[in-house]
Amino acid sequence: MRIAQVAPLTEAVPPKLYGGTERVVHWLTEELVTLGHDVTLFASGDSRTSGKLEATWPKALRLDGSVRDPNALHMVLLERVRQKCDQEEFDFLHFHLDYYPWSLFQRQPTPFVTTLHGRLDLPEHQPVFDTFPEVPVISISNAQRRPVPQANWVSTIHHGLPENLLTPQAVTPSYLAVLGRIAPEKAVDRAIKIAMRCGIPLKMAAKVDRADQEYYDACIRPLIEGNSLVEFIGEISDREKPEFLSGAIALLLPIDWPEPFGLVMIEAMACGTPVIAYNRGSVPEIIEDGLTGFIVEDETSAVGAVGRLPALSRQTIRQRFEARFTARRMALDYLNAYRDLMEAASPRVRLVASAE
Repeated sequence: MRIAQVAPLTEAVPPKLYGGTERVVHWLTEELVTLGHDVTLFASGDSRTSGKLEATWPKALRLDGSVRDPNALHMVLLERVRQKCDQEEFDFLHFHLDYYPWSLFQRQPTPFVTTLHGRLDLPEHQPVFDTFPEVPVISISNAQRRPVPQANWVSTIHHGLPENLLTPQAVTPSYLAVLGRIAPEKAVDRAIKIAMRCGIPLKMAAKVDRADQEYYDACIRPLIEGNSLVEFIGEISDREKPEFLSGAIALLLPIDWPEPFGLVMIEAMACGTPVIAYNRGSVPEIIEDGLTGFIVEDETSAVGAVGRLPALSRQTIRQRFEARFTARRMALDYLNAYRDLMEAASPRVRLVASAE
């Protein structure tokens, strides 16, 4: 199958450090190539792929200080894809750009789908899905769908990562961990308070976006400075994650928003590390309570869950990751979705051809 994967230009594919969507696109692309498909990746020029790279800008936009209007370059990207479609280069198009492609690509015959990677609970999302009720979309959790039931959902496909990318390491767990991004919706202040109530060290391997710097300065920095229990490490790469996560008693995820997926949960599971997460968004779909971690409602129940961690088997947690959250499983699920959509679109394609 000739497949186009169309990624945002914000980060390279895969990203150098933080970047959930671009990492998923990379893992999916590599698995599809391994499975024998002809894949073209539309992404920034500093991306890496075993397929064909179509670069519409030389550098990831987050790393390119000269770019002030990223929307302009994403419009160029979409036009490049459309031109390739006119040359009949693809059997299927897979977009990871939210709603940007819909108006243009619903007017052409090549079947396509969009995986929605972000939150959908904002008021301005409603008219978008009301306007494009037939555009096929894939959710990354069932919870993500709730605010927009009118969307044309064709499947829920949970993320997966390469089976051997992150593996358990022979280290003795000795601290609680935070991984990912420091932002109000991640509620890292709660994680700090949980660790302090337990009297257990907390290590935070996380980035602070420019947009979240004020939150960090006002709410997180005062909790860290002079606190001997808390260590702020900053962003880490995939190479550093196995030792970091394996050394954690548990990953804390006390989120304060409807998390669409939460890659950090399956990254922890890949290392055999249990997750203590607030009951928000996708958490009940990803964490098996009492098996791969604990789902809690508040700070007090999170502290109680820390005391129950010795009852969990880190080997079992790794096994549940292998059964549910590998990139190979993700790729096979997407291929099934592609084939279903191609089959559904084929009468429309034949009708257009006969009309000519």
